Amino acid sequence: MAHHTIFLLSFALVFLASIASAAVVEHTLNVGNLTVRRLCGEQVITAVNESFPGPTIRIHEGDQLVVHVHNRSPYNLTIHWHGVFQLLSGWADGPAYITQCPIIPGNSYTYKFNVTGQEGTLWWHAHVSVLRATVHGALIIRPRRGRSYPFPKPYKEVPILLGEYWRSSIMDIENLAIANGGAANISDAYTINGQPGDLYPCSSNKTFKLNVVQGKTYLLRIINAALNNQLFFKIARHRFTVVGIDATYTEPYDTDVIVVAPGQTTDILFTANQANGDYYMAANAYSSAPNLTFATGTTTGIIHYEGSTSSSAPLMPVLPAFDDTITAHKFFSNLTSLTTGPHWLPCPVKVDNQMFVTVGLGLVDCGANATCSNPFGPQYRFAASMNNVSFEFPSRLSLLEAFHSGVGGIYTEDFPDRPPIQFNYTDTRLSSNIPLLLTKKGTRVKKVKYNSTVEMVLQNTALLSIENHPMHLHGFDFYVLAQGFGNFNRTRDSPKYNLRNPQERNTIAVPVGGWAVIRFRANNPGVWFMHCHLDAHLPWGLATAFAVENGPTPSTTLPPPPTDLPRC
Repeated sequence: MAHHTIFLLSFALVFLASIASAAVVEHTLNVGNLTVRRLCGEQVITAVNESFPGPTIRIHEGDQLVVHVHNRSPYNLTIHWHGVFQLLSGWADGPAYITQCPIIPGNSYTYKFNVTGQEGTLWWHAHVSVLRATVHGALIIRPRRGRSYPFPKPYKEVPILLGEYWRSSIMDIENLAIANGGAANISDAYTINGQPGDLYPCSSNKTFKLNVVQGKTYLLRIINAALNNQLFFKIARHRFTVVGIDATYTEPYDTDVIVVAPGQTTDILFTANQANGDYYMAANAYSSAPNLTFATGTTTGIIHYEGSTSSSAPLMPVLPAFDDTITAHKFFSNLTSLTTGPHWLPCPVKVDNQMFVTVGLGLVDCGANATCSNPFGPQYRFAASMNNVSFEFPSRLSLLEAFHSGVGGIYTEDFPDRPPIQFNYTDTRLSSNIPLLLTKKGTRVKKVKYNSTVEMVLQNTALLSIENHPMHLHGFDFYVLAQGFGNFNRTRDSPKYNLRNPQERNTIAVPVGGWAVIRFRANNPGVWFMHCHLDAHLPWGLATAFAVENGPTPSTTLPPPPTDLPRC
């Protein structure tokens, strides 16, 4: 009895201490038009709190985040908290028509959710149309108060948001692409913290600059907020130690170059250990698809050593070639989890749902009331699909509300575990094969039981184009067990699985002309979107969703929606 009493007392003290260490962090995001000057001209963009990028939100693990969003823009809007688990708070996840309907112009909505079991760098962004090009910001989760990082505390922490910029209205560009059934115009510049940098015209006076003290170590929290491009990142004459990805800790990994796909984050330590002077940080595109048009410029920021009086131009790093898949794959495949980290859990061994999912591009009918301009004929428009299902968003009710309330006719629970046709998925000679290219629109989801384990082989195809696809899963982190090139072969490739310390991510860059195997435990009831984070491919339908059933207890059951949740 005495031991039982001591245990309960200890548990109570720990519980009370955890409550005492948590806080409610409150922010207000005012979304509206902002006139900015970039690349020698002015452009009206949609921005938050009159800044681009938007404000950085900083919290501690265990805190509750309350964010009041006021939509003063002319567009429908939602905000997605990219990478946050949303444990039993799926109503706050934010993807339009998946977990909520949009906040219409002139209206407001308050997001409330707890952030538990995660530390590191995430971000927030609009999840309607292409608004995330300019409506985004960093979300930094520090360790719970009283706890420390699993690495030496850096002298300073700096968010680095990599993005893209268009001289024209990004909404007009998207609407034109939708109307003609083709691809959207590429961006005019890449940016670091909203600025193109010295190598672009009319940009040198606003280039992002980081002042550093010689000998000090800095934590750069790098976020790829670009719509359509993976990016290489380097700092001249400096090396990095990668310590985190997607708000999970990694075994320290030494490198002089990183690559980040849209949606991904990477935490790196670097020490200012060079001679006093100025050094460029720089990023350019990793574009894996042959013959695909992309922005070829290089965005720069400046690392300035305090006390330096040098008048020479900053030293420039030698960046990889745009098609350097070897360097990209080496970086992506060499990361592993820090198993001694505070929130690490072993990878589940038993698999309940085994899926083989092709991801790639294709064609659908143009539509009776549309005029398409397509190289395969005016009767087609470009599409994208997973297992030949091109995702179609609902419009009169969100998937989550339909799931929670048992409303029929919004979606079907028949997303296929296998592609309908087996073929040589990475054979470029089949890239223009019309029967293989044709896909059908549908709102089809995969239903899984609570706490079951899902394994997905994500297999890229060479249809239309062969390229690297960054796939993002809402509501969960997943373990990356293996990745490679060509067609996945279970007999050959399953022995390569890393079940000891696989990296954990919420966004995986599936190798160009290759595959990746991911695994996650479906321990969060709700409807969770999975989609390509290349914005050009999301409207085309490269997406699906998981409907995770409630668990057996009230503490594993999704609560009803907030009474003020935006409705369609």
